[in-house]
Amino acid sequence: QVQLVESGGGLVQPGGSLRLSCAASGSSITHHAMGWYRQAPGKQRELVAAVRTTGYTNYADSVKGRFTISRDNAKNTVYLQMNSLKPEDTAVYYCNAGVYTYSYYPSDYWGQGTQVTVSS
Repeated sequence: QVQLVESGGGLVQPGGSLRLSCAASGSSITHHAMGWYRQAPGKQRELVAAVRTTGYTNYADSVKGRFTISRDNAKNTVYLQMNSLKPEDTAVYYCNAGVYTYSYYPSDYWGQGTQVTVSS
């Protein structure tokens, strides 16, 4: 079974940047699509970005052009580079190990989350 640990969150001013990391252990993520989610207070958890093993990515409309998901299979780690951050990006960000290789569908394996707060 895979264990996921997110890190890199914190407090940042609007327009700033953060890079989140999702470190996996217990199982390789090499053959799995991976996803980043976020959940703001009072809102449902939403898919922010996903990356397949081929490198194909997709993003929520709200973050297109600002966020970039990537993976380093050798390090068993997935990243989310977040630029031009807005207050509405404030949320707890979660990593998820997908079920499949060439398409993304969430599994039951989640990290504990990392808090991102965008405020002046």
